[in-house]
Amino acid sequence: MSDATMQGSETKGVSRRRFITGTGSLLGAAAIVGHAPRAWAGVRAAAAPIGSGAHVPALVIGTGYGGSVAALRLAEAGVDVHMVEMGMAWDTPGADGKIFANTTRPDDRSFWLRTRTKQPLSNFLGFPLDKNVNCRTGILDAEEFGGITVYQGRGVGGGSLVNGGMAVTPRRENFGAILPTVNAAEMYATYYPRANSGLGVGTIDPAWFDSADCYQYARVGRKHAQRSGFPFLFVPAVYDWDYMKQEAAGTVPRSALDGEILYGNNHGKKSLQKTYIERIRATGRVTISPLHKVTTVTPAPGGGYTVLIDQLNTGGQTTVTKTVTADKVFFAAGSVGTSKLLVGLKATGALPLLNDEIGRGWGDNGNVMCGRANHLWDPTGKVQSSIPTGGIDNWDAGGAFAEIAPLPTGIETWASFYLSITKNPHRARFTWNAAAGKAELDWQTAWKQPSIDAAKTIFDKINRKEGTIYRTDLFGTYKIWGDHLTYHPLGGAVLDKATDNHGRLHGYSGLYVIDGALIPGNTSVNPFVTITALAERNIERIIATDL
Repeated sequence: MSDATMQGSETKGVSRRRFITGTGSLLGAAAIVGHAPRAWAGVRAAAAPIGSGAHVPALVIGTGYGGSVAALRLAEAGVDVHMVEMGMAWDTPGADGKIFANTTRPDDRSFWLRTRTKQPLSNFLGFPLDKNVNCRTGILDAEEFGGITVYQGRGVGGGSLVNGGMAVTPRRENFGAILPTVNAAEMYATYYPRANSGLGVGTIDPAWFDSADCYQYARVGRKHAQRSGFPFLFVPAVYDWDYMKQEAAGTVPRSALDGEILYGNNHGKKSLQKTYIERIRATGRVTISPLHKVTTVTPAPGGGYTVLIDQLNTGGQTTVTKTVTADKVFFAAGSVGTSKLLVGLKATGALPLLNDEIGRGWGDNGNVMCGRANHLWDPTGKVQSSIPTGGIDNWDAGGAFAEIAPLPTGIETWASFYLSITKNPHRARFTWNAAAGKAELDWQTAWKQPSIDAAKTIFDKINRKEGTIYRTDLFGTYKIWGDHLTYHPLGGAVLDKATDNHGRLHGYSGLYVIDGALIPGNTSVNPFVTITALAERNIERIIATDL
């Protein structure tokens, strides 16, 4: 991939127990990846949520990448839009004066309706890292299915609140395998540039990267990759690089350099709150109801759709159920949320004309994680930026692209950590369990083996060259591979199968899918730029022909 396209031991004086208790929470989260908090910059949720009996021209279910694109473009076209979001608004500081919890200290803001954290890295040096927290509608959902845990953002801004910000456009030569029915020339000439501009994507200054203490870990990763013959690539991100330079200089509150990422970032990260959603507010045509969960969508007798919505409190309980009518409904609850909702609506007879492709084609983007124990002469740094900015490419030869990820513990660990995206062929299906009244996923943990094999094409070679070993204390006892999770759920309502080639659901006029559920399981890189670009493409056609 070209730069243009990709744009173990104790530290002296720190006891082992202090190391575990002081930094364990951060270790579990870091892979993903005087001033008032900048997270919203004046943006606020609707003063009053949607009322029962309301009629809206367009209802958007979800406020992530696809939903935000749809709402903005519809509003710009003169359509009044209401967005409903299951998570919180994230516009009010907590007792510590910050909107988002620090990654080193998870609290009741951190996890969605859990009494105990479920961090991606579960162990360190033999000690478990998870801790008890109060059950609340927190920002990160670790949703468990048979064989896999899916990490998802909960709140206005969706996954943009909790991801690592790596904003990667796939190589054009790989695009045909990602979305085979989409015109690649249009995507790369129009919609990827539009998405990158709208998201505020930028690339780190290479000279600053080479000198900044906070990227020592990435420079070690670069050295090891290049010594084994792998190209190192600078990867664009949605972080304010000028702000990060000021963090390093000590002139602004630290954010990335304080390890903030998995439970939100209080300052420098350009989540959707600061980009598309800020522009949405400026139109004056969009309102947003946080803590609202859509449960049913059915055709209305007079046209359009009747939608049942549960309003939640911060304990996750339903306080009132509302009935609204929408002329058009856009499903943008994320790959998992949209798939589960549609599978249930078809199975229960609410939308029986949905076709049999609903729920199919779901994949994990080939996510697999691992760590390496480096020699003492390769320290990775006490201060590490939580925003990854480099990767190792072995896609053509081995089917893997690996992010060089941070472990910002605040002390030296001599550890390199990676999240790999791999060419994994396995696809799962959501089905409806009528007895349990819920959607289930048939993923199998054994299906991760192709991802492990692909990642090994990089890290086995690096370990042989460097004389290093894998870490075995991060994901359980003597377990090398983080094969139990994904950060990048994709599919479940695949484009041109469950929908037409622009996201219109088969069987119903005025119902659309416009999120990652459209993409069949893999994007070869981090997916959110592709989700955004595809949404820009689809909504342009929908506005031109359906309104």
